[in-house]
Amino acid sequence: MNVAFHSLRLFSVVLLACVLGACDPSMLSGKSGYMAGVGKPVHRPRDNGPHHSSSAIPDDISYWDGDSVSGSPLIRINRKQQKAFFYMGNTLVGVSMISSGSEDNATPPGRYSITQKSKDHKSSIYGVFKNKETGLMVDDNVDIRDYPKVPEGLVYYAAPMPNFMRFYRGIGMHTGYLPGYAASHGCIRMPHHMSEKFFEHVEIGTPVIVE
Repeated sequence: MNVAFHSLRLFSVVLLACVLGACDPSMLSGKSGYMAGVGKPVHRPRDNGPHHSSSAIPDDISYWDGDSVSGSPLIRINRKQQKAFFYMGNTLVGVSMISSGSEDNATPPGRYSITQKSKDHKSSIYGVFKNKETGLMVDDNVDIRDYPKVPEGLVYYAAPMPNFMRFYRGIGMHTGYLPGYAASHGCIRMPHHMSEKFFEHVEIGTPVIVE
């Protein structure tokens, strides 16, 4: 199937869905639910940073109360609860809603530590394909390792991972879209305001416990 036909079919399906009231209008601009706004300016308010859509469910979980608390930082990630807990010494100072690795890409349990902090990190593996001419999304879940070169007529955008805090191989915590369940490729997605606080207060060597 050629790219032009694929894009036309995708646009037709999305347009019909919007007419029926079953889609986010941003889809017509080629925005991805995984990382909306990549490669194009965002023209609507969002509260999850410059690249990612807001959470699919209300966030009545996340909070931060650690700016004036001292003590060594420690993070506990509970995959069953889909929450991350930030401690200063023995004091719990913050809780964040998360999306951990999906069933096929589970975040491995264990005891780790922060090995890298990267404020404006981008994935070296995952991203999206958009049509070069229309800007419409063609594939919002691309593993670039599957492609010797970018298909003709498409543009590849690496997935943005703001406030990246690596703790195991290619896995880390970062700002990301939160659908309300475990859905990532292994990383720990967080709301942008919580990734900012976690990023600000962790150090290289901060313990991370994944349960």
